[in-house]
Formats: sequence, structure tokens, C-alpha cells
Amino acid sequence: MTATETDADAGASTDAPRTRLARAAVLLAVFICAACGLVYELALVALGSYLIGDTVGQASIVLSVMVFAMGVGALLAKPLQRRAEAAFAGIEIALALLGGLSVLLLYAAYAWLSLYVPALVVIALLLGMLIGAEIPLLMVLLQRIRRQDAGSAVADLFAADYVGALLGGLAFPFVLLPVFGQVRGALLVGAVNAIAGLGLVLTVFRKRLRRRTRVVLSAAAVGVTVVLAATFAFAGQFELSARQALYADPVVHAERTPYQEIVLTESVNLGGPADVRFYLNGDLQFSSVDEYRYHEALVHPVLSGPHERVLILGGGDGLGLREVLRYPDVRHVTLVELDPEVVRLARSQPDLLALNQSAFNDPRVQVITADAFTWLRGNVPQFDAVIVDMPDPDSTATAKLYSVEFYALVRRSLADGGRLVVQAGSPYFAPRSYWCVESSLREVGLRTVPYYTSVPSFGDWGFHLATAEAEPQLRLSPTAPALRSLDNDSLRAAGVFPVDRRRIPDVPSSSLMQPRVLEYAKDEWRNY
Repeated sequence: MTATETDADAGASTDAPRTRLARAAVLLAVFICAACGLVYELALVALGSYLIGDTVGQASIVLSVMVFAMGVGALLAKPLQRRAEAAFAGIEIALALLGGLSVLLLYAAYAWLSLYVPALVVIALLLGMLIGAEIPLLMVLLQRIRRQDAGSAVADLFAADYVGALLGGLAFPFVLLPVFGQVRGALLVGAVNAIAGLGLVLTVFRKRLRRRTRVVLSAAAVGVTVVLAATFAFAGQFELSARQALYADPVVHAERTPYQEIVLTESVNLGGPADVRFYLNGDLQFSSVDEYRYHEALVHPVLSGPHERVLILGGGDGLGLREVLRYPDVRHVTLVELDPEVVRLARSQPDLLALNQSAFNDPRVQVITADAFTWLRGNVPQFDAVIVDMPDPDSTATAKLYSVEFYALVRRSLADGGRLVVQAGSPYFAPRSYWCVESSLREVGLRTVPYYTSVPSFGDWGFHLATAEAEPQLRLSPTAPALRSLDNDSLRAAGVFPVDRRRIPDVPSSSLMQPRVLEYAKDEWRNY
């Protein structure tokens, strides 16, 4: 193999330290650019899962569009190879600007324009094209330092690229997201992207650039850095404004946990009590004005049987727990909640404390922070009553909690004569999702009775009461406290559905391998 000299290493042999240093600099740039590129991809997927809730769908859109665009970008880079140094620096500056601002732009499109998916496709397409143009140009730069066999050059380049992708893939969920958040994390990566690209060109390949080109690229890099820095400084204010645009009432508390975004809003009603609303990932969980209708219907029918030991899966706001604790003969309640921040908020936020009546301070209560599915797979005790109060199955993370496998685990935790209740969504807005839950319960051998209630902030909302023995009866316990929305007559009536909302025959069950309930939920809630 013969060596060729360039301005980057004129007068030096291929084995000279200067040549090795120049090659190391190019491979370092490959490493950093790959890490930045993967962070951009993951940031788009994560944002979509938070805002839209469909992790698989969002990942499919982002990855397929970006991979396609990378191929297009690689082809478009062909004419740029003659001026590879300037082209590479320009692409990195553009990528830094677009990638750094991508999360902010998409959040704005979602909050103010309701154009999230079209904006996502456009941004993923542009990012993919810019990322795709990097590798051909970097290959040219690598070969200009020292000619080598094409296979060896590709191996070096891809090794640095894949290791960089590993770093970016690990840094996003474990460093950038928890420390900086999505908006600031993307901005920070954009700045790193610009520095890496321009730094390589202005050091190793400086002599191959005209003075005017160096000035233009430096000015552009400085301008992009200023924009990213200014945006970083005002990111908090932007997030506050964008978040407020998503909610009709003033936001009084907002935080993003490793699992979800939690938002509390409060509207002041001069003619009555304030309306406090609790949202997870933008989905309303309850309104303080009418939450008692939901929680009374959820809790009291299942407690008409034995209820000394009660298990609540979900319900970290403590409102269902409040209703359970109204029974003096309840001896122990285990509440399993995935997100510790929900419980922390329910223990400390004044509005939530007033609503749940400090339920978590009751000595009968044990709180376990865990994924309910994983926890149930362990050696759990048996319970007289199990209350499944999970968010709707509109994402891959929650769909597994409406599966045959999950209900089989729940059934295993039922004591003899035990009863189970599941919140199952709206039989009016999402009827196939609702009856799919019943099919899944029946598949594991449970006998079910469906019923529903009217919750003004939700509409008609449905539940399934189930037992492993005889078909359960809709009734209240003789020891039930006085309720605001239910008595035995109204509860029996709750099991009678209008003609156009009665059981849909032959709705198949949902499983881990075939989450039909997720497909139904996505389709049925699309227009609401």
C-alpha cells in the first residue's frame, strides 16, 4: 500500500504521529456525530410517546423515515465530495441547529398548531438526510489523510460510528433526559454537534479551506451556538407556555418523571368549588368536581364481598384508597404504583391531600413502588378484593396491563371468594376496547358482570366486576358508608346498557403478543 500526502500531513510519512493524530481526530468526529445522531432519533421517539402515547407507532415513523432519508442524504452527498471539508462543516452546523431545536419545534407544533405528525415527518426527513450525508464525507476526509484499502477504511469508520451510537443510546435515557430534560438535552447535543464538526475542519483540514470559507463557517457556527444558548436559557419559559397552551385551566404543578408527565390544573369558580384536574401524559385522570362518581363506582361494588385484605393496582393519587378506607373492617390495603412521584405528590400537594383525605397516612396502608405486572409475578399474598385502576390502554406501556397474561396473574392473587374490579374505559367512546377487556378476563376463567356510570368530565365510564366462582352480583355491602352517587337500585341499573351499547359479540381477547386492546383504543379514541 502506498501513502499519499495532503496538506493535512504534508511532509510526513503514513506512520508519522501527525498522521495518526489526524486519523484519530476524524474517527473521534465520527464517534461524536454518531452519538448526536442517535440522540436526535431517541428524542423524537420519546417526545412522541409522551405526547401521543403510541410508542411503537412513533418509533416506526421516526426510524423508517430517518433511515430512508439517510439513504437519500448519502446520495445527495456525492457532488459535495470535491469540497468535502467545507460541506461536512456546513452539514454539521445545519444538523446542530435543526437537531438542537427539533424537540422544541415539535412541542410547539403540538401545543399551538395541532400539526405534530406532519412536523415530525418533515423534521425526521431533514435530520435523516443530514445524518446520511455525514458518512460519505467523513470517508473522503479519512482517505485524504492516508489512502487505505476500502474495506479497512469502512471498518474503521463503522466501528467508530457504532460505538458512538452506543454512547448516545445510553446517554439519552440515563443522563440527558433525567438531568436536562428533553428540550435542553437536545439543545446541548446540538452544541456538541456543531463544535465537533467545525473543530475537525478548522484543525486537521484548515489549510484546505479558503480564508473566506473559514470565516463564513465560523460565523455560522457562532450564530448557531448563540441561538442554541439563548434557547437553552429560555427553555423553561417556553415549556411553561407550551404546557399551558395544552390545558384550558391554569397549571399549578407540572413535572416530568422517568415514567410520565404529571400536570395539575386548577380553575377558580366564583359560584362553587375550584375544579382541580389531574393529568398523566396529557390524559385526564380525574376532576375534583365529579371524581367521587368514578371512585365510588370503582370501589364499592367490589367491596360487597369479603374485604379484610385489599389490593389496589395503580391509583397512586389515593382517591380509590380513600374509598376503601371508609370501611372500618378493612384490615390491610396494599397499593402498588409504578411512579413514586405520583404517590409523593398525593402525600404532599394540598389539593390532592384534601381530596384523598390523607389516605396514605392510615396505618393500614402499605405502598409498594413497582411495576404491577412484574410484582404480581413474584410470590404475592392473596387478597379478598383486587382493584385494578390503571391508565387507559392507549400505549404499549399500559396495554400489557389489560392482557390475558396480566389478568391470569391477578386471578392468582385472589383468595377464595375474592372479587376483582377493572376500570375498562368508556363503553360509549371505545366500545370494542371495553368489551375486549371482558373477553380477556373471561379467557382466564373469571366470571364477569359489566357496569357503567356517568362521570361528566369523562362521559359514560365502564367497569368489569369479576370472580373466579359464581357470577358476581351488583350490590353494595351492608356495611357500606353513605355514598353520594350510588345505592343498590342505581347500581343494579348500572348493569343495564342501552341497546346501542350492549355487549359486542366475538370481540377477541388481548395478549402480550397480540395487544388488540391497544389497536382498538388507538382507533376508537382517534376522533376524541
